Amino acid sequence: MILGVGCILFADEGFGVRVIEKLQERYRFPENVSIVDGGVLGVNLLGIISQADQLIVVDAIRNQGDPGDLYRLTGEQIPQRIRAKNSVHQVDFLEALTLCQALDKVPETVIVGIEPFDIETLSIELTPVTASKVDAMINLVLAELDRLETPYEKRKHKHVPGNPI
Repeated sequence: MILGVGCILFADEGFGVRVIEKLQERYRFPENVSIVDGGVLGVNLLGIISQADQLIVVDAIRNQGDPGDLYRLTGEQIPQRIRAKNSVHQVDFLEALTLCQALDKVPETVIVGIEPFDIETLSIELTPVTASKVDAMINLVLAELDRLETPYEKRKHKHVPGNPI
């Protein structure tokens, strides 16, 4: 499962969801791969993520770096970075992962994220620094799929007359 989380109403907070949208637009995945816009569902994602064997989460993560820095978090790095973010959806997401342990169904989880520039301004647009990293993040997600030996294929774009290719 590839899960994008975040609130698209607060600039870079919506990075994970925007990456998921572009992935769906550009690539085709086999039936065993779910692409999920998790938004800010938090604990409500429990039912969804407990079905996954492998979970790739895309999000904005404050990791004390420079805006636009990309991260790959696994294992014990995950709760430390999520708690540092102080975001409601992140804390709820961590609780959902913890509740998966109670169900004895914890997916192998990797979080790929970006250091946001702005997650407080009310805007549905990413800031230029994070928008410029969407393709790099897609490449990180695809690298995770490669690591898991999961196939995918690039969609063929349809040319619309009158529009540049």
